[in-house]
Amino acid sequence: MNTVNHPISKASAFKWLLKREYWENRGGFLYAPVIAGGISLAMSLLGIVFGLVAMHRAVKSGGLHLNDENVSINGLDLSLLTSKLDAKNLHDLANGLDLTLILSSGWPLIVLAFVVFFYCLGALYDDRRDRSILFWKSLPLSDTSTVLSKALSALLIAPLIAVIASALTMLGFLVMISIVVIAHGGDPMLLIWGPASPLTIIAGHLSWIPVYLLWALPTVGWLLLCSAWAKTKPFLWAVMLPLFAGIIVSTTKVMTLFDLTGGWFWKHIVGRLLLSAVPATDQFYRGDALFSGTGNMDNLVNELGPSHQLGAFAMPELWIGAAFGVVFLFLAIRLRRRAGEI
Repeated sequence: MNTVNHPISKASAFKWLLKREYWENRGGFLYAPVIAGGISLAMSLLGIVFGLVAMHRAVKSGGLHLNDENVSINGLDLSLLTSKLDAKNLHDLANGLDLTLILSSGWPLIVLAFVVFFYCLGALYDDRRDRSILFWKSLPLSDTSTVLSKALSALLIAPLIAVIASALTMLGFLVMISIVVIAHGGDPMLLIWGPASPLTIIAGHLSWIPVYLLWALPTVGWLLLCSAWAKTKPFLWAVMLPLFAGIIVSTTKVMTLFDLTGGWFWKHIVGRLLLSAVPATDQFYRGDALFSGTGNMDNLVNELGPSHQLGAFAMPELWIGAAFGVVFLFLAIRLRRRAGEI
């Protein structure tokens, strides 16, 4: 029988490489952020239960105060409490809800930092250690496609899944507290969904993904470079080299020759190499209230909105770091071509 071979295009091959990375690392990419979101909801539920118990006790003892008035009612009737709320109370309620949404939905994003860090460290090292690199090199796959598929998995696929898990966690929390409000005679649209800003926060998370792709590039590129180069212990090489460089620069005060301090080196070199994969670290370099602690809750929610997130593209640090990340990826590809078994 005659068989016809249909060559696979480079785009199709690259798509299958991405699928391979997802299948082999589904525990970190998918299960880890989902489990983190579930733990966040479980802890929130415990907090709600303890809060309700404390509030019921306060109501029974007549110790519940609102607007300098002693509120004493038979049971916890949120419809009666709502009538006592003025504009300032509703504004404070909205800020409190938004802060709670940010904290509860942040767990999958925190897990993302650890997933990306350790995934990149092992991405090019593990197949040399288990000697599967010879099998992958026997396939019609270029080293460039292999390295770029791993970089894109860390920079796009993992953050996208983490943001979806974060959004689902946020919505799950809103549904949970809405049920509590309904059970106590309240209006969830008035007390929960109206004051809170879940759509703004979710839109901000989604718009943050392309920012993360460029901002985390120096860390991802550096870790992949160490993963492709290290003969053993890639974690120690990736972490200790920048740390030792920072210690040497600080002790020798070499940065004073450039009218800079050792703190500048730690922030812009060591920090960018090791911590850029941590979500929202770009806010720290912008001096936003999210990290400086100088702003109020209104500023905090605005800084998580889409317009402010996309403003990171105007940062020189983002593009300079991305350029170094591209150089690291290029070196990782070159090392991959000469790589063999460990």
